[in-house]
Amino acid sequence: MATAPNPATTGVEAGTPLRMYRQMIAIRLFEERVNDLYTRALMPGLAHLYIGEEAVAVGICEALRADDYITSTHRGHGHCLAKGAAPHLMFAELLGKEAGYCKGKGGSMHIADPATGNLGANAIVGGGAALATGAAYASKVLGQGRVAVCFFGEGALGQGVLYESMNLAQLWKLPVIYACENNLYNEYTHYSETTAGDPVARPAAFGLPAETVDGQDVRAVHAAASRMVERARRGDGPGFLLLNTYRFRGHHVGDIAREYYRPKHEEQHWMAERDPVALHAAWLVSEGLADQAMLDRIEKEVAAEMDAAVEFAQNAPYPDPQRVDEDVYA
Repeated sequence: MATAPNPATTGVEAGTPLRMYRQMIAIRLFEERVNDLYTRALMPGLAHLYIGEEAVAVGICEALRADDYITSTHRGHGHCLAKGAAPHLMFAELLGKEAGYCKGKGGSMHIADPATGNLGANAIVGGGAALATGAAYASKVLGQGRVAVCFFGEGALGQGVLYESMNLAQLWKLPVIYACENNLYNEYTHYSETTAGDPVARPAAFGLPAETVDGQDVRAVHAAASRMVERARRGDGPGFLLLNTYRFRGHHVGDIAREYYRPKHEEQHWMAERDPVALHAAWLVSEGLADQAMLDRIEKEVAAEMDAAVEFAQNAPYPDPQRVDEDVYA
């Protein structure tokens, strides 16, 4: 089955402010529909929503070429969409349908789309570090000029594979960017209780250039990512981005009552004052690049696309049970 073009990623130059706005809206509305499917018991399993963190995925992926690589996390829908995945095939995967990217066998935490350079989401914390580093190694050996980005949460700062990967990447000057999405909480624990020292001091110890970025400002994320990507592509080695952000919803869709581990006033502050979509919309209007009518029209168009994608997935057939052992390698 042919993949339908994604209107959010075609026809507009990558990295432009309006395109980035549309990309963030697409992620936001996609995730809202995921939550709706879960709460209506139409989706098997759990999902970890990316709402509130949209500027990170969009700002970074808009700095990449179509053939560049990414590795993702259990909270990976935003990365997939920002790198060019089609919503209807993603919804199909979430619903366990054969049309999904992994034939309905991967689900929310294991979506991969090699055609757009997405080497896969990963339920293992820090599990993408070695994969991205390996992809960067292959790119260098083969002279492909591709850059790899490894997305991971701040919880992965406690995983040894991340440091082994950064060490080799620096020794071999590999074109890989380690993008740490610090949304403040390792599931239900504030990162200050689990992570000693300064997170950016860790890559600095390996000689990696590191930047701390406001992860709610898509333009700041895009600017920092563009610098790192350009540096890596010209052969100057890996880089590290610490992106301070916040997930607006729970650790997963079933995490509804959160006040026992994070205060309500904190959530309200981030949602009211630090919403990346609202911040970028306000900037677009203030700069005369859009008016509210245009932004409303974009949201309406994207909403229709998401509704059509959900309908496609709901009507798609399930895979043949006789093929359950196909594509299984371990």
